[in-house]
Amino acid sequence: MLLRTLGITGSGPGPDSPASTYLVQVGPEEIRAAKAAGTVPESVEERQWNLVLDLGNGGFAAIQRHINPFDIDAVALTHLHQDHCADLSGLYVYLKYHPERGSAATGTTVQLPVYGPTAVSERVEEMCGISDGASLGSVYQFWPTRNSTPFNVNLGPIHIQPFHMNHTVETFGLRITAPSALRPGEIATLAYSGDTDYCHGAVNLARDADVFLCEAAFVEGRDDGMTGVHLTGKRAGRVAAEAQAKSLLLTHIPVWNDPAVTLAEASETYTGPTALAVPDGEYQI
Repeated sequence: MLLRTLGITGSGPGPDSPASTYLVQVGPEEIRAAKAAGTVPESVEERQWNLVLDLGNGGFAAIQRHINPFDIDAVALTHLHQDHCADLSGLYVYLKYHPERGSAATGTTVQLPVYGPTAVSERVEEMCGISDGASLGSVYQFWPTRNSTPFNVNLGPIHIQPFHMNHTVETFGLRITAPSALRPGEIATLAYSGDTDYCHGAVNLARDADVFLCEAAFVEGRDDGMTGVHLTGKRAGRVAAEAQAKSLLLTHIPVWNDPAVTLAEASETYTGPTALAVPDGEYQI
């Protein structure tokens, strides 16, 4: 499994990075090794699989540096704030109106799976400016939360398990398991917090994860009065420590914060390997 941190800025894009956008890729070699070890089914297609985690402002541009948008296998959204989903509108236009492969030109549906919170289809329709009676169905196939039961899905060699987070709107952290790029035949785990304050769901999400990709948008001593919104670096470290995560990768830091402060805060509560996510970063898991 390869993680690309395409957009790492919190609350909106910054001068050097899009807002929250991440790409998880699993290649054929990893799949073959996992099949030989019996850790993925023989029926899984041996090719590159591409899963997008959140698609914030500017993220669609970054994706195009690495893959053809038509090669995206699914998009999984943690929540519906614009810095995590805004570029679904741009992706929609590309998949529908591309002059050769778009659904409008070919007359065939794309139906890219989009997993997300309860109101995901309504939110995306609003962003795309869809008029009454129109539909996104020729491009997207939505899989929203139903009856408080979130999506839980196998995507080829990738399993996506959501956990309820502590944020201002319905939000899910995403636990991704897939064949390891570092330990052939074994399964590796990426835990992605989305946006959250401290909660038991975040600890369960990150339990024993190889990489805990965790937001840390707040700063100790400045944002202490705001609860149920974001983690500080110190609280992110606390979650990682309680979960016994194997490493911590800090992200979603707004442009007005000093990342060095966030990193120092995390080191107060977590002693494992800790780093700041970088734009267009590449991490083998």
